[in-house]
Amino acid sequence: MASESEIAFDFPRHFTVYKDGRIEKPWTPTQFFVPPGLDPATGVESKDVVISSETAVKARLFLPQIAAAKLPLIIHYHGGAFCLYSPFVSPINTFLSQLSSAAAAIVLSVDYRLAPEHKLPAAYDDCLAALEWAARRPDPWLEAHADLGRVVLLGESAGANLAHYVAVQAGAKGLAGVGLTRMVLVHPYFGNEVPDPYYRYMSPGSCGTKGDPRFHPGSDPDLGKMEVKEAMVCVAEKDELRDRGVSYFETMRDGGGYGGVLEWYETRGEGHCFHLFKPGSGEAGVLMERIVGFVKQGRNFERMINRGFVGE
Repeated sequence: MASESEIAFDFPRHFTVYKDGRIEKPWTPTQFFVPPGLDPATGVESKDVVISSETAVKARLFLPQIAAAKLPLIIHYHGGAFCLYSPFVSPINTFLSQLSSAAAAIVLSVDYRLAPEHKLPAAYDDCLAALEWAARRPDPWLEAHADLGRVVLLGESAGANLAHYVAVQAGAKGLAGVGLTRMVLVHPYFGNEVPDPYYRYMSPGSCGTKGDPRFHPGSDPDLGKMEVKEAMVCVAEKDELRDRGVSYFETMRDGGGYGGVLEWYETRGEGHCFHLFKPGSGEAGVLMERIVGFVKQGRNFERMINRGFVGE
């Protein structure tokens, strides 16, 4: 066991970098790994695809039992503080199978490169590349079953940050071939007034607070170009990142240049990404219902809830 004197940088519970270049994490890609295939609980089929042979970035596609019409496409970016997890781990794979079935949607979840082995902006680049990949319809499932005029971006924690970035860049670049309709950010990880030393380490050159448009959306001159016109922000009462989600929502609502519709949902009594680790809980079921309803109907679903037509 290396001594503390050999530590170059430590991100507690996430990774330790030693002076000799070694990196230790509390998780490895083989832990909780679930292979692709048929999920007997939902009937959803999954397979892994290559997004880029150059970067070795992959993704997992989830296909629900086929309906007659073409299906919306949800592009998902997993959480883990930019440095942990993948779509292939059990909690995330289970959530996405359930989501694909409940929303009657194809899901593409991106296995982007992780920090600190791959410093940011690698993850941002990979996530945008995945949207560009989907726009080309390179896979038979997308060609046969996906309606690329109905694309929803979804992410939790760091993945919510990535989803926001992709939405802005798609609008700024005028990405053709896809129509981004909605975005769902669950327990988002953005910056606040205090410099974040962990983000700064993972993203060399970043100030870790205001001034970095990827970490602090209010600093982004392209925010008003965001392609998505309906967005929902979800927070959890006991999440240590709750206030950052509130700040993001207020930035988007009050002066960031975003001209679309914003919805808000807060789960009481729960912590960060609880729905992944307690999927059978009542609150996880409610959150899934809200996400699925928004994916399908957007602001109309929220109006139905507010008027008492849903969940009676």
